[in-house]
Amino acid sequence: MTDTRLKFVVPGDDPPQIQGSPHLDRLDPYGDVVLHVDRPSNMEEQLERARDANVIINTRGAVKWPAEALRALPSLRMIATCSIGVDMIDIEVARELGIVVSNQPGRTAPVVAEHVIGLMFAAAKRAAFQTIELKAGRWTLMQNVTLQGSTIGVVGTGNVGREVARIANALGMKCLAWTYNPSPERAQELGVEFVELDQLLKESDIVSLHVRLSPDSRHIIGARELALMKPGALLINGGRGELVDETALVDALQSGHLAGAGLDVFDQEPLPADHPILACDQVVLTPHLADQTPEGIELLNEGAVTNVIAFLEGRPNNVVT
Repeated sequence: MTDTRLKFVVPGDDPPQIQGSPHLDRLDPYGDVVLHVDRPSNMEEQLERARDANVIINTRGAVKWPAEALRALPSLRMIATCSIGVDMIDIEVARELGIVVSNQPGRTAPVVAEHVIGLMFAAAKRAAFQTIELKAGRWTLMQNVTLQGSTIGVVGTGNVGREVARIANALGMKCLAWTYNPSPERAQELGVEFVELDQLLKESDIVSLHVRLSPDSRHIIGARELALMKPGALLINGGRGELVDETALVDALQSGHLAGAGLDVFDQEPLPADHPILACDQVVLTPHLADQTPEGIELLNEGAVTNVIAFLEGRPNNVVT
């Protein structure tokens, strides 16, 4: 694929991720980069942007590639994501069409884990609520949650989950964990106790979600699971919005059963202005930016371009399909 000029398309780099990155220059010997700094307004515009693309660099999960879109792009040979997750792509159809999909597992795990721990602290110490109260001229006292000595339940012990467990152990927290493939060796390595999900929910003061989104994990935390959690517990989600039934979460927060939540991801992104979670005082919200530090952004940019070059040179890397 290196004997002719190829077309690389970034279909919607909004918010900015790879625009201006020097790593794009590494593609110059292979072809031409077409970068769009705004999101396509509809699928028709998205397909027009990707027309004749050999490689798509998908910097934002909001730009999705369902089956009908992939089938409409006969020149497409690869999609490289600036993310771990690939739920924005119909992987089965990509495999059927011979489109290679490469992601970036674990590349920014320490950055994401740091953000998750930040959400946990902010929710436990009521940072957002107290700031709003003080700015409104009210001296409102609300009890905080003590983290040292409390129990955190880590749901999913992949790259981010294991890093969250490491930090939590260093903070003096007890770590319970749930994963699809537990083992005594992994438990010892991570400093966790693997338990069934229901037990984790019942015994944890903080529950932090780190499983990948799949049909099996969609709404892994629903009304039933929220009801199992301790009264006054906190829920942290730095994984994917659809891991949680947001309607049930709002109910649990408004009833007072949960003391708070820290969320970086949502069912619908950007978050609608009328979303009921915004009316909950005891939440800390960030707009899906857990890995968006200067260092994290460039790690992802470097990784995406490296995956593309590896594919072009016949040694595909981090292949999902």
